[in-house]
Amino acid sequence: MSAIRVHTISLGCPKNRVDTERMLGVLGESFAPAESAAESDLVLVNTCGFIRPAVEESVDTILSVIREVEDVRPKPLVAVTGCMVSRYGQADLAADLPEVDLWLSTRELGQWPQLVGAALGKKQFDALGPRRLSTAPGYAYLKISEGCSHKCAFCTIPSIRGRHVSRGLDELEREARLLVEQGGVPELVLVGQDVTSYGRDLDLKDGLKHLLDRLMPIKGLKWLRLMYLYPAGLTDGLLKHLAGLGRPLLPYFDIPLQHAHPEILSAMGRPFAQDPSLVIDRVRKHFPEAALRTSLIVGFPGETDKHYKALKDFVAKTRFTNLGVFPYHQEEGTKAAELPGQVAQATKTKRRNALMKLQEGISRERLDALIGTRQEVLVEEPSPEWPGLHTGRVWFQAPEVDGVTYVSGPKVKPGKLVMADIEQAQSYDLVALA
Repeated sequence: MSAIRVHTISLGCPKNRVDTERMLGVLGESFAPAESAAESDLVLVNTCGFIRPAVEESVDTILSVIREVEDVRPKPLVAVTGCMVSRYGQADLAADLPEVDLWLSTRELGQWPQLVGAALGKKQFDALGPRRLSTAPGYAYLKISEGCSHKCAFCTIPSIRGRHVSRGLDELEREARLLVEQGGVPELVLVGQDVTSYGRDLDLKDGLKHLLDRLMPIKGLKWLRLMYLYPAGLTDGLLKHLAGLGRPLLPYFDIPLQHAHPEILSAMGRPFAQDPSLVIDRVRKHFPEAALRTSLIVGFPGETDKHYKALKDFVAKTRFTNLGVFPYHQEEGTKAAELPGQVAQATKTKRRNALMKLQEGISRERLDALIGTRQEVLVEEPSPEWPGLHTGRVWFQAPEVDGVTYVSGPKVKPGKLVMADIEQAQSYDLVALA
């Protein structure tokens, strides 16, 4: 089989990226990367459809690809996959964008290789081929589940991805060993819409515990990071178990709280609609050194100045290591879109900016305290502008969503862990010398 030149664009969350990497892996030896759409036989655009700005980005990306290849002969196959396709449907999208050759929804995820292969006139692909990683050297995502069974009023994920479905323990262990032992990846980042729900649909009691027991002994695994830990799932029992594991598990807790006031949390339909300080205190009881990250939504329908003040006071008191704040988007088809008390866009923007300004000061104080300390840095990529300088991360910096550490020195190489002295601190980033 002649090589298929593939240009990929993966938008949205890490779970989408894993789908793209798995698709490229199935192409196996027939796959060759293409730097641009114009140089390819296949353009694969994996879209996000979670909120309106993500949909707009997906559409703009598709239009850009169409313009780039319109005069190319022979014209590459343009395939658009992912959440936007699932949300709006192939038929309607095809009517609006007839230049796209193939539309594939997440409901057809297991059939993507066959459908793409048929469109290309290629029949034989390696269904067990290893993922083709597209992340920076040093880490890979391990997607442990699909979909979500929670019923948050603002969220489109269950309608797009379906109910929560866990991947099997044996399958996950096999993939993790392939990534670490054969691929040389020192960090695995576990992702799912709710990682604490892992195994419930498999009638597996304490599923996350069982999964970690499988992954922890993998030779060569240096860092193991958990993302998307729903607060309701962070029980004393689970936290006590995690505290007893030690490295490579990092004491990094990404807990999507979304708000701090019980009235807003209840209106959101969150599985944990109590005072979020209860969860924070529980985590810090077992992990005093924990790095805490959360995401918050401002301007949810009915959010008053009182609710917002409670949220701001909570952020000031908790002093998160990392924080993302997002204005509420009124998404068609969600329960929240029909709620009264929609908040003006200007108010949402003002509240978001004020919270991020507060967090900037907290982050700067935290990072300033590290100047003069020695930290382990996972090196990622060389700087395209400064010879000898690389980007990397210390343990409390998750890939793509947190700050970075700029590191230089004779032992610095992509994909390696090095000890480095912290020389400078910025609002969210560090500068280190190895």
